[in-house]
Amino acid sequence: MSLIDLHMHSTASDGSDCPAQLVAVARSAGLAAIALTDHDTIAGLDEAETAGRDSGITVIRGCELSTSAEDGALRMHILGLWLPGDTGNLQARLQDLRVKRDARNERIVALLRGCGLDISMEDVRAQARGESAGRPHIAAVLLAKGYVDTPAEAFRQYLGRQGKAYVPKEVMKAEEAVRMLAGLGATVCLAHPMLDRPPLDRLEALVAGLVPHGLSAVEIWHSEHSAEDTRAALDLARRFDLGLSGGSDYHGLNKPGIRPGVGRGNLRVGTDVLENLVRLRRKRGLPV
Repeated sequence: MSLIDLHMHSTASDGSDCPAQLVAVARSAGLAAIALTDHDTIAGLDEAETAGRDSGITVIRGCELSTSAEDGALRMHILGLWLPGDTGNLQARLQDLRVKRDARNERIVALLRGCGLDISMEDVRAQARGESAGRPHIAAVLLAKGYVDTPAEAFRQYLGRQGKAYVPKEVMKAEEAVRMLAGLGATVCLAHPMLDRPPLDRLEALVAGLVPHGLSAVEIWHSEHSAEDTRAALDLARRFDLGLSGGSDYHGLNKPGIRPGVGRGNLRVGTDVLENLVRLRRKRGLPV
């Protein structure tokens, strides 16, 4: 069975492979198709699409938007798949979020310096190598300077929600993200719905509220979904008659142990999943 991966990240956000390298990694893994879904950016899509044409791999243009619901009490990620070349208002909204992300980075660095760590924004920008800087780059600086032994330790001690230098991320409302992506003709997919173990009644209420705005699929198969999680996500999608998607959430070296197409070794998303999503798009008169 040919495999696909509809959730992958590059250096355009917080992955370790540039978009062209990501396509090469996918080709080496024998994947038939991938979606590049970087966080809150579409900067890597043209490069990935060109590399896909050159290597014979289908590259679906996508992104992953961080969102909040229930007045910020619930955080969910929304994938947009099959983005058009002209993303209009989305591009402007993402630029606004990048400005706020830069301000967040500066606040994090200030908190780290307050902890006695010798770190600067120049260090972070150098680590990002011209890409959009974020917490993984800050973690890499902490690792390089010997303040932590692993990136995971950097998040546990400093950058994660319980860390000493944690700063909340300003995100879109879930309804806004879904409407914006649906308005562009994207397949709008709820990413890894079971990742943060939300109560099922709250998750169901969220999906019920997003479907009228254009939510059209649920990510069933994901590296962090257990067999029970997969069944729960599948049941959720079927109750709302939504499409099924899946992907590894590959970040390269920034998430060790997750491989393209197979996640941590138990993920298998076949081309039939892609074919069904394509069929749903054609049924709705959307381009593929």
